[in-house]
Amino acid sequence: MVRVMATGVFDLLHPGHLFFLTEAKKLGDELVVVVARDQTARRLKHEPYVPEHLRRAMVEGLKPVDRAILGSTTDIYQTVVEVRPDLIALGHDQRWNAEEVEAECARRGVPAKVVRLGVCPYDDLATRRIVERILSMGPRPPENAR
Repeated sequence: MVRVMATGVFDLLHPGHLFFLTEAKKLGDELVVVVARDQTARRLKHEPYVPEHLRRAMVEGLKPVDRAILGSTTDIYQTVVEVRPDLIALGHDQRWNAEEVEAECARRGVPAKVVRLGVCPYDDLATRRIVERILSMGPRPPENAR
């Protein structure tokens, strides 16, 4: 059995997330998704719109996902050691260096191979772009004023 791990914030689920997780699932038999904690999301990206426990529940409800867990608040590799994946799937836009991740995993006794997935055909629908589009629409008049 090949266990695949994928990670991300998964704030405001969108088609790119589903593409990423579907492609990751194709790499093995079991897909475990690590959802970033709120404090990790703040440090690496932005203030999350959706709290971590709800982001985890939403991700776990997606068809390609076998299990979704919250990541560590202190050490991202702690979760790797606990899950012991055979493969780690990285999205095309995730900033991690595949060789460095493989080396650190091996150093901690988890010889996982890292696979960088291709570009999502829906990249224009990433969370930040969706939020920017909504904000650019401006306020809408009340329903009874239309």
